[in-house]
Amino acid sequence: MAKKVAVIMGSDSDFPVVKGAVEVLKSLNIPFEAHVMSAHRTPDAAAEFSKHAAENGFGAIIAAAGKAAHLGGVLAAHTILPVIGIPIKSSALDGLDALLSTVQMPPGIPVATVGIDAAANAAILAAQMLALSDPALAQALQSMKDDMAQSVAKKDAAMQEKVSSL
Repeated sequence: MAKKVAVIMGSDSDFPVVKGAVEVLKSLNIPFEAHVMSAHRTPDAAAEFSKHAAENGFGAIIAAAGKAAHLGGVLAAHTILPVIGIPIKSSALDGLDALLSTVQMPPGIPVATVGIDAAANAAILAAQMLALSDPALAQALQSMKDDMAQSVAKKDAAMQEKVSSL
């Protein structure tokens, strides 16, 4: 059975950003669950979810949070699964506070961190982790990269036409 990805957001207001991760997971046919859990308002629920994530069939956890952004660290503290943090731009500091809170973890509690609001990259990173033991998913990721390369080649060809006509 394919491993699932947990997509945990600190607030439902994070969903417009997190939607990008959900769309990527769906496009790659990766089973997932999405939940709202707060590192500060529901710390016991977040810890309990994380403690049992592996036995519940998850292979990676994506944690999206803004401001103090402790969610990724709380989840990572209670599991050996890889946790990928998405710092959410949600404050006067333009997401820099969330980025630093997510990436600056103490030794032994890593949270892989993507760019501010980079939900699609979090899902791709989770897919790459799962693809280490899933050849079909690895092929789907390779196809995605091949499609990106073809798209850039087409754009380059169009640019060459524009430049040569000047």
